[in-house]
Amino acid sequence: MFGNCFPNTLDTTVDFGTLDGRPDTYVITGDIDAMWLRDSSAQVWPYLPLMKKDPELQQLIAGVINRQTRCILLDPYANAFYKDPNKISPWKTDQTEMKPGVHEHKWEIDSLCYPIRLAHGYWLATGDAKPFDAAWRDAVLLVLKTFREQQRKNGHGPYYFQRHTDTPSDTLTGNGYGNRAKPVGLIFSMFRPSDDATLYPLLVPSNFFATVSLRQAATMLEQIHHDKDSATQCRALADEVESALVQHAVVSLPAVGQGYAYEIDGYGNANFMDDANVPDLISLSYLGAVKQEDGLYQNTRRWSLSLRNRYYFRGRAAEGLGGPHSGNNMIWPLGLIIQGLTATDKNEIRHCLDTLQHTHAGTGFMHESFNKDDASNYTRPWFAWANTMFGEFILKVFAEHSKLLS
Repeated sequence: MFGNCFPNTLDTTVDFGTLDGRPDTYVITGDIDAMWLRDSSAQVWPYLPLMKKDPELQQLIAGVINRQTRCILLDPYANAFYKDPNKISPWKTDQTEMKPGVHEHKWEIDSLCYPIRLAHGYWLATGDAKPFDAAWRDAVLLVLKTFREQQRKNGHGPYYFQRHTDTPSDTLTGNGYGNRAKPVGLIFSMFRPSDDATLYPLLVPSNFFATVSLRQAATMLEQIHHDKDSATQCRALADEVESALVQHAVVSLPAVGQGYAYEIDGYGNANFMDDANVPDLISLSYLGAVKQEDGLYQNTRRWSLSLRNRYYFRGRAAEGLGGPHSGNNMIWPLGLIIQGLTATDKNEIRHCLDTLQHTHAGTGFMHESFNKDDASNYTRPWFAWANTMFGEFILKVFAEHSKLLS
């Protein structure tokens, strides 16, 4: 399975070339011919340690960073893009600002966090600053501007979205501006990493992710561009968001004590759930947003991975974390992978490995989701994000607990 999954992004989803004399890499998500900022970052992230011995791979990942920079400069509120700007999106009738080259225009905080995470990881691994030119700096400053706009201290900001659909989670209420929330310093996210609309727009895992990304961006702005003023602004926003999370995102979780809500509205209301798409609550330590031993995180993780979470499913085939995107009783391999990546107990790691090994329905690949009672009932046979992250999980287990792979 590792031999199938780990190279799946490179084997099947990458279109590499040059543009204006620089590496350019277009990465589709799998069975959809579009490049998500989130997915493309996560798909190549596990390859970063291999670049030292593979200059061509380094160029390919530099190309991903270059293309993501252009995407953000085109539209920081969009989540997915085309290589061909003349391609017509199936969502062209959405009531929002659809620009040429945009596949979908759903505002998700994590879409701007993932490219910074990838850029920072690439820079640390290689010391190469060539991808981080003036255009990249402009893109980072646009991220900062967008995050500030979506704190909504001075109105809704420019983003709105509505879609004619039978699926409520595919559109926004409030005349396209989403459900009401109180501006408390957190960043509003109209959609989740699953591309589903938020119930309460102060999405806690994504705000945690933003604090990490802003501080990573600050370090790079300071050390590569000697831009101390912009770095200070990034750190100040990260501090403000972090303070608001401490003040507003901590709730009392049934049976486990204090922990984090998934979404809040700033008025005291909270959505008690977790979702397998990353960033989610259990991924906070994986993303570097909290320490593994943090008590609030451990309580939250324990609650999320239990039947108290309405999107944790247990059946004849498996048990694991799912989410509303695929519906009830559908477990996501991504959820099992992140559970394994954040586990410290060998038995829990072994459980995740065993479950993934026995629920691929004979295909040898990860899927988007599968039914808790019948793994042959699955969605999306070609989902490169999950495939590559499965490889990342196996490599971590090999490095830390190799006997579990026997």
